[in-house]
Amino acid sequence: MARRHGGWESIGVCNGMVANNLPSPRDVVSLYQSKGIGAMRIYEPHSATLKALRRTNIEVMVGVEGDRFHSLATDKSFAKQWVQKNILPYDDEVSFKYIVVGNEIDETDCHFILPAMKNMWKAICQSDLQGKIKVSAAFKSDVFTDTFPPSKTQFNPSYRMKPIVKFLAETGNPLFVNIYPYFSYKRSPNDIRLKYALFTGNELVDDPAGYKYKNLFDAMVDSVYYALEKARCSDVDVVVSESGWPSAGGIEATRQNACTYNQNLINHVVNGTPKRPGRHLETYVFAMFNENLKDNHDGQAEIERNFGLFYPNKSPVYQIN
Repeated sequence: MARRHGGWESIGVCNGMVANNLPSPRDVVSLYQSKGIGAMRIYEPHSATLKALRRTNIEVMVGVEGDRFHSLATDKSFAKQWVQKNILPYDDEVSFKYIVVGNEIDETDCHFILPAMKNMWKAICQSDLQGKIKVSAAFKSDVFTDTFPPSKTQFNPSYRMKPIVKFLAETGNPLFVNIYPYFSYKRSPNDIRLKYALFTGNELVDDPAGYKYKNLFDAMVDSVYYALEKARCSDVDVVVSESGWPSAGGIEATRQNACTYNQNLINHVVNGTPKRPGRHLETYVFAMFNENLKDNHDGQAEIERNFGLFYPNKSPVYQIN
């Protein structure tokens, strides 16, 4: 899985840690290496994991802890201290690629994101790391509106995204988006065909702009590109910071469907989308392990706990080639 040559450099895997039964960080990193996974997303600067990542060449996307983006936005010294504590001690031996200042921020907190980004970017530049590390935040689908057909999509004004993407364009940083066809299907199983969500359909969905879509993932990604165009920031790169399918706990959450989705996702992202054909789309599969302490969210705790490619004992939930 996800070899670091050919087209497979487009794939990483999220290393969630909301569990009390996971392998040691050293064993986790060894599993990444044995499976040829060349990029890892972690949601906070977990020191034992960063130590285990030393001299591995695994590229790292690291998040700011929990709701610390509030401090990052309001205290200009916090970013500098955070970089000094969590990046600089490891920088010579850990391949940091991205810093994520917030993940799926709610509408009420979104105004913190731009100042948080600015402060973190300033700290990165002051440490002379701007040529190595990019800074952004990971957004959920709620930041877009009018998403069907894709060409109608624009940013939801409630999230104040236009100044955010303008800053990304000015600084050369990417936009991170968590894209889950599963949850779109779960919300509208009568309107979205399962095969369309799993990359296995043959029927085409037309967009008035002229593109035809065989799968929901492409349509969702192209929606992001259209929103960026309308914000006059079409040169901002897009990274899919999470995508996956649960193997248990909800409608069509089976090991077979999870295997089908993730295998097809891995095979597909090297080809780009109808709007951006041939462009490798950097994508992070969620997640490495099932996480038994994930919170109940809208009645879907069991779904949230079953996104792993592996059980905590390191045996595969299903086989990915």
